[in-house]
Amino acid sequence: MNKVKITVLKTTLDKELAEQYGVEGLSTCPFHKAGQVFYADYAKPDGLCDEAWKAIYQYVFALAHGVQEQ
Repeated sequence: MNKVKITVLKTTLDKELAEQYGVEGLSTCPFHKAGQVFYADYAKPDGLCDEAWKAIYQYVFALAHGVQEQ
């Protein structure tokens, strides 16, 4: 099984949508900063927030189990 490198490129917030549908004080992700790196296979790496993992775990799993060149 391969390890998959996950790099935080940026955190964003759509202010218009946040004002319309979000709770007061909603901001960008407080857990991650641009440049953070995580390595994963089938399990969520330590330090990665649950919501981020929910969004990407199926892709990480597929990449970790991909075919290797011979």
